[in-house]
Amino acid sequence: MVVRQVNNAVVSAISEAPASSTPIEAVAAALQAATPVFRDRHERARQRQAVIAANPGLQERELLKGASLASAMADALRQRGVSEPTASLAAEAGVIAFKTAYARWVSQPDEQDLSALIRESLDQLKMLTAGT
Repeated sequence: MVVRQVNNAVVSAISEAPASSTPIEAVAAALQAATPVFRDRHERARQRQAVIAANPGLQERELLKGASLASAMADALRQRGVSEPTASLAAEAGVIAFKTAYARWVSQPDEQDLSALIRESLDQLKMLTAGT
């Protein structure tokens, strides 16, 4: 259910992003739009992550969920007219930024702002690609 909610939120946000948005800006807005799905779920997410970490089959399933999210975002970007490989690269980069932020979020005993962690991950990605 959460996966579907996240996918729906990101696809909707990408399609509603201003026409002037770059692909990565649309992806960033989409990831921010998905964060309300996780509100009030921090402790449950921490418990879930502990179970996943202990089970290789569940780890594989998590990878498939990430691939599904990337595919949904890339499709939404292509519908905006973004060509390949730009659509896929932006979507995959967004998933990496999200996974990094989510891992930080669930690793902390006190709930942090997932939106802020996503922004930090995207900023780090931008610095990395800019060579700084």
